[in-house]
Amino acid sequence: MPSQLPPQFSSSASDKACRKAIRSQIREARRSLTTEQQDSFAMTAADYTLSRLKQLKAQRVALYLTNDGELDTKPLIEALWQSKIEVYLPRLHPFSPGNLLFFRYQADTKMQKNHMSIWEPKLNITQMLLPHQIDVVITPLVAFDLQGNRMGMGGGFYDRTLANWQHKRKPLPIGYAHDCQQVGSLPCEHWDVPLPFIITPSHCHSFEL
Repeated sequence: MPSQLPPQFSSSASDKACRKAIRSQIREARRSLTTEQQDSFAMTAADYTLSRLKQLKAQRVALYLTNDGELDTKPLIEALWQSKIEVYLPRLHPFSPGNLLFFRYQADTKMQKNHMSIWEPKLNITQMLLPHQIDVVITPLVAFDLQGNRMGMGGGFYDRTLANWQHKRKPLPIGYAHDCQQVGSLPCEHWDVPLPFIITPSHCHSFEL
């Protein structure tokens, strides 16, 4: 397992070029989905995910608010609330660049946009949990392969958050993506955290790690 220290991020020029090409291709593919497809896929994926979370007896689930054509999480959030499962959202750590904090998300939670124009909960320490206090983290991703490898946007936020999940056994990471985000294989580095599950509108992929 990785050390307790947050992973550092660097890469060769060829790997960076490959990752950039994959990100561009897959982001364009998911943006091309129609509104009707997005709505249908989001509902189906939410059903798959809620079923899996109930099997896992998860009571605290962190996820993300959809941005840039990602698989819409709103139906899943609504389903979690209806099932009395606590929902948490990430926000950028104000004092530790590259890291995330997680805050309880409810219908009346006060929100604000960060410097990347992504909505996140306002800083309220009474609503914060540490990652190991969360049962499951539903992770966004740009691309994935059938070895459980995940490619994010390149900031390393979730790789840092999940670097020691297998050691602590929490939080369990589950990838969430459109089927069109699957690729044959991904270039991987030592800091990349593979996922035990990736859920798409058509399938729940399970990987032995």
